Amino acid sequence: REAEGNVALKIEESPEKDSFFVSGRGELQLAVLIETMRREGFEIAVSRPRVVMQKGENGELLEPVEEVVIDVDEEHAGVVVQKMSERKAEMVELRPSGGNRQRLVFHAPTRGLIGYQSELLTDTRGTAVMNRLFHAYEPYKGELPGRTNGVLISNEQGESVAYAMWNLEDRGPMVIDPGVRVYQGMIIGIHSRDNDLEVNVLKGKKLTNIRAAGKDEAVK
Repeated sequence: REAEGNVALKIEESPEKDSFFVSGRGELQLAVLIETMRREGFEIAVSRPRVVMQKGENGELLEPVEEVVIDVDEEHAGVVVQKMSERKAEMVELRPSGGNRQRLVFHAPTRGLIGYQSELLTDTRGTAVMNRLFHAYEPYKGELPGRTNGVLISNEQGESVAYAMWNLEDRGPMVIDPGVRVYQGMIIGIHSRDNDLEVNVLKGKKLTNIRAAGKDEAVK
């Protein structure tokens, strides 16, 4: 139904017949589609996003490459260059942009930029600005390194509790909010270590006859 009114979406049936390939114009469009379906009551499993590859004239594999312009404070430029290099990016320009800031220009494969926006903001304390523009299809640049962090997995089914999530903060950041329905095996956060960990986000505070000023509603 969404594809009928949105020409940017392309939907294909997979060989397994119980899943579909959905192609769009980037992470944001697909994220909006998934969230809309979730709010309408659909329960879906989503695989890792993949970019659309092409074949060259000689049969070689080509992948989309983007021009990425990042304006960042000088003190954070080093970590940005390091992270972009790990994602197979090639720096083509570096120049001052005024106010103790630098402008970094890269040519980077699209698949290496998936999920990097939030990591960039974390590394630069929210001060970096990134702009992306399609550059060209170029020969495949090789495998990217896998994730270095495990995930936090719910071991129970029910509604997440703020108190339980607060107690699990040292395990890693959560990707859900309090009061969200979770099921057993659902990924709910990023583990601070390289292994996956099952946790219980349904565990509430034990009630006593001692009154306290704090409430669970104050825990975010």
